[in-house]
Amino acid sequence: MIPDLPSDLEAEQLASRMGIEITRWDVQEMIGTMPVKGNRQPFGLLHGGANAVLAEQLGSVASAMHAAQFGSVAVGLELSCTHHRAATDGVVTGVARPIHLGRSTTTYEIVVTDEEGKRTCTARLTCLLRPKAPGA
Repeated sequence: MIPDLPSDLEAEQLASRMGIEITRWDVQEMIGTMPVKGNRQPFGLLHGGANAVLAEQLGSVASAMHAAQFGSVAVGLELSCTHHRAATDGVVTGVARPIHLGRSTTTYEIVVTDEEGKRTCTARLTCLLRPKAPGA
């Protein structure tokens, strides 16, 4: 799922456990999918926290790609999610697009839609870009 991730860490990745698959890897447009099945809350709807995980995964990976050009790493600073409608089956798709790409912060808007293309969640993620630790 994540290039160059040590195999012993792959099984521990939350995104892997939730079935998130990134289908487009680009700083300007990061796209991924996530199944509703296995990520539901007790009433059978997609859990709001699952939307947050999808949004943070897409925005963080895109931010990390942007940060790499400065020799930096991206760490999450703030995530907000507005849940518009329920998803009950199939997969949802998240599309992360930058609002701001700076040298010290990035902000992405992530739109999550159901299989009918209806918006289920809008999220905004801001990441702090920090210099890599020596030897990292």
